[in-house]
Amino acid sequence: MATSCLPTFLMIGIQLGYAGMNLLSKAAMNNGMSPYVHVAYRQTTAALLMCPIAYLTERKTRPNMTLPIFFKIFLCSILGGSINQITYVVGLKHCNTTVASALTNLTPAFTFILAVLTRHEIVSFRRAGIAKILGTLLSIGGAMMLSVYHGPIVPIGQPKIHWTFLEGITVNKSSTGQHNYLGPLLVVTSALSWSIWSIVQTKVNLEYAATYSSTALMCLMSSGICLVIGVIIDHNKSDWSLTSSGIRAISSVYSGVFCSALSYFVMSWCIERNGAFFVSIFNPLPIIIVAICSWLLLGEKIFTGTVLGSSLIILGLFTVLWGNWFESKQEKVSPVEHLESRQEDLTKVSPV
Repeated sequence: MATSCLPTFLMIGIQLGYAGMNLLSKAAMNNGMSPYVHVAYRQTTAALLMCPIAYLTERKTRPNMTLPIFFKIFLCSILGGSINQITYVVGLKHCNTTVASALTNLTPAFTFILAVLTRHEIVSFRRAGIAKILGTLLSIGGAMMLSVYHGPIVPIGQPKIHWTFLEGITVNKSSTGQHNYLGPLLVVTSALSWSIWSIVQTKVNLEYAATYSSTALMCLMSSGICLVIGVIIDHNKSDWSLTSSGIRAISSVYSGVFCSALSYFVMSWCIERNGAFFVSIFNPLPIIIVAICSWLLLGEKIFTGTVLGSSLIILGLFTVLWGNWFESKQEKVSPVEHLESRQEDLTKVSPV
């Protein structure tokens, strides 16, 4: 039971980390940090952490690298390590954290469609298939409600906790005029690239049984890509300084360790065990966590729409998890039934 629940607990932990990344990254960019520099430091930190871990743990068991596998990992570094990260962080700079978190919930829809098209996910209109479809719709609907509907303020008072370190995170100095549509569009692009990454990563897991090594290689290649892009766009030395403000260094290291190195490895492992769609359905959780943290740390008010939207997301999450559980249960039973049926057939045609 504990082993079967482990992927769920790990994915919840990863989404908690992503919620913290949203808050810290927004604070760093409000402090003047370039999003391109932030992503470059993040991916470099992840590569520096994962490379020695991969070497020490898999140096004797690592399979041979082939050109097709290397190309797939390189594609993962472009989709999940470069395009996804850059478009999301730049989009986060030009819209608030709630909108960015809400739009990432398009990822389950994108992943479900892509998984069906590539035959990684089989849709059946039985209980499990209907549960997955309904759960996805509920999750996306709840996320959209959080971003477009406020309603009355929930009369729960304001907490006494106030972290001035994150003060100003809700002030979006860049989302004026011409950037109103740029931020959301970039976040949608990020969600789409992440969905494609999860499909490609599934193939990498099947063909290359060395999760640490594939994650390290992906982080290493994406760090090189992001560093080149960062230097081209922000080539002033002052833009790369981490000493001007503590939040810049904290955000970069935190994002690299927990939201790149650790998350890539955990999600690759969960994709290998439960598939890409299982991983993507946890994306709605950060928006709930961000709303709660904003209330606790920033003194923001919680609206009725936040409660209703969060409830829909949680309901959708557990609906899909039930669908996955029921489907896996059926898969365990089916081979036995098939074998019994096969034995009966053999008995009927046997000359004995």
